[in-house]
Order: sequence, then structure tokens, then C-alpha cells
Amino acid sequence: MKANIHPTTHTITAQCVCGNTFQTISTQDSIQVDICAACHPFFTGDMRFVDREGRVDRFRKQMERAQKLAGKKPAKKSDDSSAAAGNDPKSYKDVLEEQKQAL
Repeated sequence: MKANIHPTTHTITAQCVCGNTFQTISTQDSIQVDICAACHPFFTGDMRFVDREGRVDRFRKQMERAQKLAGKKPAKKSDDSSAAAGNDPKSYKDVLEEQKQAL
């Protein structure tokens, strides 16, 4: 095994947004976490909704943006001359089929 390739680790105090702190070993100087065992709904028994920074809203915005972009894509050319000339890129599946036939 190679010597001196591993980063140095040291004991640090990790902090949660709820105010809880705990000791751990890390290569980083400090760690801030969003949820820990003291505030996680599974461990506390509280039935509360945990949504960090509007993850659901962010996902919905991304889906709307993707649908808008999908509507603006140019239509594929039905001209076979570009495929015959070799200008059309092949899909991975087509390349694999060609390799199977060559064997």
C-alpha cells in the first residue's frame, strides 16, 4: 500500500440547525447539518413536515422548465440523405448492434 496518501483526520464538533452539537471525526474543519438525531421526526416522534429550502417547489419549477424546453425543440429532419452521408450521430444501441454483427 502507498504511504501518506490518506488525508489527515481530526476530532471536530458538528452543529445542527436546531442547536445540538456532537463530536465526530472528519477531514473537514467544521460541519453544519440540517437534521440530527435530536430533531429528526423519526427519532423524536413528532409528525412534522421537513422541507428544506422548498425542495418540492424547486422540483416543480424544474419540471415546468423542462416541459417548456421540450416544446421548443426543433423537429427532427426526415431527410435520409444526412444519415446516408454519415452526418447523423449513431446511438449507443446502434453501435453495439454493429459490433455484434461484426463478430
